[in-house]
Amino acid sequence: MRAVSALALMLLVQPAMAVDATVSAAPVTRFKGAALDQNVDGLIFRGGITLQSPDDTFGGLSSVTQTGAEQRVSFVTDRGQFVSGQLAYDEADRLFGFIGVQIEPLQNSKGAVLPRQYARDAEGMDTIWRDGVPYAVRVAFEHLTRVADFLITEGRPGGPAREIPIPDWLSDLRTNESLESLCVAPLASPVAGSTVLIAESAVDENGNHRGELLGVNDKGPIGYVNSPVVNPTDCAFLPNGDLLVLERGISIFAFVMNLRRVPAAEVRPGNIMAGELLLSAQGGEVDNMESLMVHVTPGGETRILMGSDNNFNDWQRTMLLEFALP
Repeated sequence: MRAVSALALMLLVQPAMAVDATVSAAPVTRFKGAALDQNVDGLIFRGGITLQSPDDTFGGLSSVTQTGAEQRVSFVTDRGQFVSGQLAYDEADRLFGFIGVQIEPLQNSKGAVLPRQYARDAEGMDTIWRDGVPYAVRVAFEHLTRVADFLITEGRPGGPAREIPIPDWLSDLRTNESLESLCVAPLASPVAGSTVLIAESAVDENGNHRGELLGVNDKGPIGYVNSPVVNPTDCAFLPNGDLLVLERGISIFAFVMNLRRVPAAEVRPGNIMAGELLLSAQGGEVDNMESLMVHVTPGGETRILMGSDNNFNDWQRTMLLEFALP
């Protein structure tokens, strides 16, 4: 028994290893009746893909961020993994695949694989940049609610976690509806360099979602106006400092999603942020939308990418949809 226990402990502290995954893609060419490059609500539809893989470790994609040049990105998953690869575009600047995919378990601060599912539920992520280069990713977790940084090496995040202090009211939340949204403000933002955290279900006395700004000069509580049916599930900044918030919910057994835009000046400590509705969809048009990223395509266009989390269920889809601002 002691030998078995020692072996289990030794395996637990082994460094995490990345494994290759085969991922195929099918195109999405219509959205809410609109064809490619047509207007949908306040955006322009640029197409998308659905992803499939025979590897049972692929799925549960909860958030996405850029981790390197040439469209290198990483997702975090419900099971505590980084899913890293490259978004592939054709000559028409259309997303058609996710290639070179590697899956690697997240580690704790001692460099060991996270031991329990309670500690693995990664839900939000954004990139920390230094001198214009992706330096690390900042990840938000539910259940065991916390925030941690992971260094980026050759376009892939990994290595031991470096935990970031958060307020007690956040760390005291111990549910799967605690910390879904995390994003880091760009240079153009009045709160440049600060991290925005928005709780999914924790609300104040007026029913607004509670949040927090983590920064040196700009820090403290911040709120986000609650909307019927949906809750905030991810956020991302536009280059000009405006904040995009992705909202997700369920209505009559169908998924609902909204995308809202908060002016840059409204992102400040002590404020209750309210966003203009840019896009709304439900039913078969969307799935469990949880990922949000703003990036520049090979053709030079700034795009908004939204992705869904299939929760490792066969009846749900892993979708990536892309839009441009008019």
